[in-house]
Amino acid sequence: MPILRAGDLDLYYERNGEGPPLLFISGTGGDLRNSPNVFDGPLPKHFDTLAFDQRGLGRSARPDRTYTMADYANDAARLLSNIGWTKALVVGVSFGGMVAQELAIRHGKMVTRLVLACTSPGGAGGASYPLNEIEHMSRDERARHMIPISDRRHDAAWAKAHPEQYAQQLTMASADPFADEPGHAMGARRQIEARSHHSTWDRLNRIACPTLICAGKFDGIATPETQETMASRIPGSVLRFFEGGHLFMLQDREAFPAMIAFLKDV
Repeated sequence: MPILRAGDLDLYYERNGEGPPLLFISGTGGDLRNSPNVFDGPLPKHFDTLAFDQRGLGRSARPDRTYTMADYANDAARLLSNIGWTKALVVGVSFGGMVAQELAIRHGKMVTRLVLACTSPGGAGGASYPLNEIEHMSRDERARHMIPISDRRHDAAWAKAHPEQYAQQLTMASADPFADEPGHAMGARRQIEARSHHSTWDRLNRIACPTLICAGKFDGIATPETQETMASRIPGSVLRFFEGGHLFMLQDREAFPAMIAFLKDV
């Protein structure tokens, strides 16, 4: 099992593909045991793709202590160093985009080009939906609550008109095959706590690498308005909207090609 030491904890990682080095940082609850994941998509066809389970999640270490966004960014930087990469392209999705912001600010020389997908800067720039406020709900309740927020088109009227699609989304959103593992709930809670304190707004102007901000037009988690404020703060950044909500990368076939073209600078 591929494990690397990052500071005082072990991180599980996977690597596949050929091409320029690319670090993929996943979103809330990301676990490489779940499929599909980044290695089932197009990125490994174009890049030497590295992804990992963040602290508290999947097969990485789960220390029961407070996590900070700086911790997550430093974990990513140590992973790159221990792999032997001095620099890499970086794609951060949702929570991973928050980590990627911290990485580009704290370890800017390591990031050559940056894609921030469906994420937010926090602070005065706007935060993503406060998942910490719905932690008390059951998985099914959270799924029902979040579906019309994740994609604003998927309201009650849509659910009534598309019962099969709604049922599929509900099943996917509420599934947690590793929920009973020791430390699973604690690690997930620690991530949500760190997420609630995320704020790079006052430091976004320190991101010096070419940056693409991409998001779904109907995302209620990382709203279009927040993407615009974030783009205004990162020097020279490019902002693109796609058809879809928080899962626009799966909903719009143009999303991945646009990201790949940006990363390859073509």
